[in-house]
Amino acid sequence: MSQYQKVLVALDLTEHSPEVVKRAKALSNEHDVRITLAHVVEPLALAYGGDIPLDMSDVQEQIKEQSAKRIAVIAKRFDIPDYDCRILIGQPEAEIRALADEIEADLVVVGCHSRAGLSMLFGSTANSMLNGASCDVLAVRVSD
Repeated sequence: MSQYQKVLVALDLTEHSPEVVKRAKALSNEHDVRITLAHVVEPLALAYGGDIPLDMSDVQEQIKEQSAKRIAVIAKRFDIPDYDCRILIGQPEAEIRALADEIEADLVVVGCHSRAGLSMLFGSTANSMLNGASCDVLAVRVSD
């Protein structure tokens, strides 16, 4: 029996996402582990500093719908049920940490890119998760 029972996989929905799910799924195949997939869509108002005088709610909803379709394709590939897929809106690090607490995850799996210099010190959802999660975090190195 694995020490991990509930695993949250945070995805950026890039071409590297299947690599991250595959690593988490390896735990599931060996043990009785429930996997939840999640993607966080950042609010457009935050991305553009809130200075856009346009109503971006339709665009935001389209982005959310596209993300839901993309995560559904990945979930189907790895036999993860639809009800274990979440699309959230907000700041990625905060939303993933909150969801991990909500579902009582004992492991969060995130992809990380190899970085050097200043980009290693600033940014990176994986780095923020390592420092703020209330459970273990597995950072899966994905190729750039």
